[in-house]
Amino acid sequence: MNHLTHRIPGLVLTDHRFTVPLDYARPDGETISIFAREVVAPAHLDAELPYLIFFQGGPGFASPRPLASTGWLQRALRQYRVILLDQRGTGLSTPVTHQTLARFQTPQQQADYLRHFRADNIVRDAEHIRRQWLGEAGQWSLLGQSYGGFCITTYLSLAPAGVREAIITGGLPPVTRTADEVYRATYQTLIRKNQLYYQRYPDDIQRVRAIVDYLQSHEVILPQGDRLTPRRFQQLGLRFGASSGFEETHYLLEEAFVDGVNGRELAYKFLCEVERASDFQTNPIFAILHESIYAQGQPTRWAAERVRAEYPAFDITPDQPIYFTGEMIYPWMFDEYRHLQPLKAAAEHLADRADWPPLYDVTALQRVTVPVAATIYYNDMYVERTFAEETARLISGIRLWITDEYEHNGLRADGERVLDRLLGLLHGEF
Repeated sequence: MNHLTHRIPGLVLTDHRFTVPLDYARPDGETISIFAREVVAPAHLDAELPYLIFFQGGPGFASPRPLASTGWLQRALRQYRVILLDQRGTGLSTPVTHQTLARFQTPQQQADYLRHFRADNIVRDAEHIRRQWLGEAGQWSLLGQSYGGFCITTYLSLAPAGVREAIITGGLPPVTRTADEVYRATYQTLIRKNQLYYQRYPDDIQRVRAIVDYLQSHEVILPQGDRLTPRRFQQLGLRFGASSGFEETHYLLEEAFVDGVNGRELAYKFLCEVERASDFQTNPIFAILHESIYAQGQPTRWAAERVRAEYPAFDITPDQPIYFTGEMIYPWMFDEYRHLQPLKAAAEHLADRADWPPLYDVTALQRVTVPVAATIYYNDMYVERTFAEETARLISGIRLWITDEYEHNGLRADGERVLDRLLGLLHGEF
């Protein structure tokens, strides 16, 4: 382990790097680097505190970069040393981007590399690090937000002996459901989100129609060179699962048009914001491997695209409001997003892959003795509530907090309270 320590007000940050196998079935083969940042309150610098490792949402996103002792981190630092893990392929771990994947000569080689970046190997990385850091018998606590909760459920399936306790926020995965079932449920939730959005902002029905009409009759180029198509514009609905998502979208649409030299046109500021609204090109794991998080021994074959055909509410027609889409990945994105184009064939290979190993072990979950607490957000747009409840019934002894006070981003929006409540559940205070 290499260590580099920084201090900012209220926090002491120490960087750690580990070398791990790309493929744990071939421990002597290719290796990658995993980055983890240790965070401790200055007052506890020399204290013997338990460790809490944080699993970020995604897939394909790095851990938070602390700016101050606030939110859930502030609450956690009262009693833990926090480990912020950059999951393989993200952040300061060996990155997966269109640039780094260009070293492979064929799409099949890219796909063979990328198949090692799911939750099972994220857990194996964490176990590799735990043994180096804490020793074979050492244990640490787990905190996972969204996809991080999926990773924790995999952890409880594969390696519960290394876990002292586990906390999941908005991330109990659909353990026994297929990708098709997941998308049927999330499209239905998304329809309700669109209806609520237009109830709150009825004037946006016409604003959205005007924008789509303009995109259908003009070739609009985004600042980085991609064309803005109506279906790409519809992806702004990805924001609807967060507490401020409706407002962010409404305020963006309010400033969509300006009067230019040739008349009314889409504003440069608007185009910049639309481009920044998605992370598909900077975080390609999110696009390439998203459907695979629902794959256990079966191909997904672009489930979101296939299932969308069952929901004509998302079609653009003159007789109904135009609905936004959400956290769905479509094959056309690998044509319309410039930096996804070189990865199109690899994404096709992964969509057709039929031998994905299982991510969860139902029998192991039923026998878990690790204390587990989880929050299920009643109106969650990304993680279907009823499927999360099904999974909760499989995990022995889990303590649940089901709430409609927050959207999917409750840990970010009100992290100190959310984590405090879950720690209370975990330790029998409620």
